[in-house]
Amino acid sequence: MARNKDFDKNEVLQKAVRLFWDKGYNGTSMQDLVEGLGISRSSLYDTFGDKHKLYLLALESYKDAYGTELCALTWKGASARIAVYQILALVTDNLLNDQQRRGCFMVNAGVELASHDTEVYKLVCSTENQLEQAFFKVIKLGQENGEISEEKDPLAIARFLNNIVKGLQVTVKSTSDRKLFDDIIKVALMVLD
Repeated sequence: MARNKDFDKNEVLQKAVRLFWDKGYNGTSMQDLVEGLGISRSSLYDTFGDKHKLYLLALESYKDAYGTELCALTWKGASARIAVYQILALVTDNLLNDQQRRGCFMVNAGVELASHDTEVYKLVCSTENQLEQAFFKVIKLGQENGEISEEKDPLAIARFLNNIVKGLQVTVKSTSDRKLFDDIIKVALMVLD
């Protein structure tokens, strides 16, 4: 008879997110996973498959949580400028509140693996597209209500803002100067004028 698992799968998955986020994929050994997740090697394989499958599950979990949080700001009915500001401010606050300055788990995955791992590449692209579409929706609504000029290309603006977010997520690795981040946000908002 099969034994019931002695652990909460979602709790273990969140530990995996933190571990991979801290050490990266290549820096995390199977022994790190066994010790960090608090489960046996056999339970890890039985429940999550191999290290790569666990990594993909961790990235998907991160995408679901973080992407949903960011995109929710675009659904609150605020003005386009306020919605864009709230997204950029939330990203900045999350980054600067992380004492380890890990940046974004998804951006880190993209830098480390996306150029040679098709599954990671697809997840990174899907995540970027999710935020780009959220920005696009906000810009279009801003144009419909007269807040943003119809002459501006909403897709180009959405792509620019998406790139600003990625830039913030990388910049935090070298500085935690709030003024620098505030200046970037201030200039990014000028594109909406």
